[in-house]
Amino acid sequence: MVQLVTRVDDSIASAVDELIADGRFSSRSEAVRAGLIHLVEESRRAKTAALIQEGYRRVPETAEELDQARRAAIAMIAEESW
Repeated sequence: MVQLVTRVDDSIASAVDELIADGRFSSRSEAVRAGLIHLVEESRRAKTAALIQEGYRRVPETAEELDQARRAAIAMIAEESW
């Protein structure tokens, strides 16, 4: 496992310490790991979303596909128990 070392402002360290005191994390290292995992996952999702959007720009849905999607959405909503 690789070790990353960084410095943060006192206010950030205090906020992390509060998260630990609240039982959200067991240590500063765990909190930093969770933050980095979230950041990496968010970046991965943003890249995936951009690729999907580009795909729809290159090959837009047809009117028939949009109509099918609309009808399916209406049917799913109608099936809800609310």
